[in-house]
Amino acid sequence: MNRISRSLLMLFFLTSVIACKKENERIDEEKPKIDLTAESAFPKQCSQIKRGESFNFQMHLSDNVALGSYSIDVHNNFDHHSHSTEVEECTLDPIKRPVKPFSIVKTMDIPGQPKDYVAQLKIDVPLDIDPGNYHFMVQVTDQSGWSTQRGISIRITE
Repeated sequence: MNRISRSLLMLFFLTSVIACKKENERIDEEKPKIDLTAESAFPKQCSQIKRGESFNFQMHLSDNVALGSYSIDVHNNFDHHSHSTEVEECTLDPIKRPVKPFSIVKTMDIPGQPKDYVAQLKIDVPLDIDPGNYHFMVQVTDQSGWSTQRGISIRITE
């Protein structure tokens, strides 16, 4: 076999391998999911959390291919703005000006690229923060970059 024939054969072989690999690769076109229906999920829409105490954030996250990370963002809703993704409306206190509002933003990597994951995080709520209406935002991002967000209204009580 001459040099040109060998080169053409090698080129054909490499092209076939690359084409087969791309056909077998799964293209992720689905957003991940956040399940708030599990009994152990917390917080849920309109949950009440006592200041000066800790609570355990817990949610079931899933994706059709592989999860990547999740984040939480807790901030006050004293001005009645909305990010809620839930149907149920919560009772709102009168609009007020924040003095010492509670706020937390955390991003966590999900190890091992699983399809299912129970996110858990202990959150301490300081005793000296403003009680009232808050938003608890959860976002999950899969390995392909798709993300889903849920906005939950909660109340921090005295």
